[in-house]
This record gives sequence, structure tokens and C-alpha cells, in this order.
Amino acid sequence: MRKTLKFLAIAAALLAGAAQHKAEAAFVGAPSALRGAIQYIKFDQPTLAPMAFTLFCLKYEGECKPRPQQIVFRGGRLKLTAERMAQLQEVNRRVNSAIRPEPNLEGLRGEKWLLHPTSGDCNDYAVTKRHDLIAKGFPARSVLLSEVVTSWGEHHLVVVVRTFSGDLVLDNLTGHILPWSKKSYRWVRIQMPKNPTYWASLADRDV
Repeated sequence: MRKTLKFLAIAAALLAGAAQHKAEAAFVGAPSALRGAIQYIKFDQPTLAPMAFTLFCLKYEGECKPRPQQIVFRGGRLKLTAERMAQLQEVNRRVNSAIRPEPNLEGLRGEKWLLHPTSGDCNDYAVTKRHDLIAKGFPARSVLLSEVVTSWGEHHLVVVVRTFSGDLVLDNLTGHILPWSKKSYRWVRIQMPKNPTYWASLADRDV
């Protein structure tokens, strides 16, 4: 009897995992009729940018200058095609593999956001991914840095790609690209689409 129950429990877990994977895969091709159920990030009040980001902009001025297409645009979201999804996955996977994890043990004093370092923390992964996606033709207004707090209380930087199929998160803690609403983070602040030097808090912070 115990063996039967154990078998049923394992089978149920496998089916649940398969259903979740199928749901995540189906998200990318969600039909327009279902888009009303997709949650988008809502920008709230303007807020100060992270101090380390300000220093990053002094070092890499080109990463922080507003681009002409950022100033005059409607919506700022990107159509998520199969090609673009493949590019997101490639960049996320490549950068996660290229940078060796090296935790910052000095706190704010030790934060140095660098592009393509051989080793670094979440900030280096995030700015490198944003840089590479823009180099591949993604509009800067759709690729934004965002600060979150993990479930274990650590401040963390990710990349949010704003698409009509939802706001997707590129994260060095996982190889999976998921909608922001599926991430168990407390959302603190995010870059503004029109000007990357401006940041805002999020209206719905807990997901």
C-alpha cells in the first residue's frame, strides 16, 4: 500500500511539473484574446537611482544617454517574436556562463557595475545583458534594469524586457526567462523607458 501511495505521489509531482513547463512555454505565444490576463509592471513615483548606477553612468556614458527613439515612442513595448525570444535566451545563457559568480562582501562600498567582467555579482550580469541586447537591436526603452529584494532579503539586480506578451525577467540566478509576476521578489525600483537615468518605484511591489 505504501509503495502504491509513493508511486502515485511521484506521478502527481511529475504531472504538475509538466503542466507548469507547458504553461511557461505557452506564455510566449499567448493569443491576443488572453493578453488581458497578462500582468504588466506599473510605474509609480519617481525615485532616486542606485548610487552604484550613477557611478556606472560616469564610467560608461553611452549606456545611460537617452536615445532619440526613447523620447518619442508609444507604449515602449516590444513584439515578442520567436527570433527575439531565442535572442533573449541566448544572451541570458551566454552571460550567465561567461561571468564567474563573485559575491560583493564590502556592501555599497564594493559595488562596481562592470560590463563583461570575468567575475562579478548580479549587477555585472544585469548591465552586461542589457548592453548585449541593445547591441542586438533591442530598443533601449524596452530593456530596463530593475532592483528587487529576494525572498532571503538580499538586494538583487535583474533585467526586465517589456513586451506585448508580458514583462520578462533575465536573471543570473536562473536560466529560465519568466514573466515578472512569476518571480518571488519584492520589486523596489526600475529604470524609466524614456530616459535610462531616471528610475521609478513600482505600483505593485509584491508578487
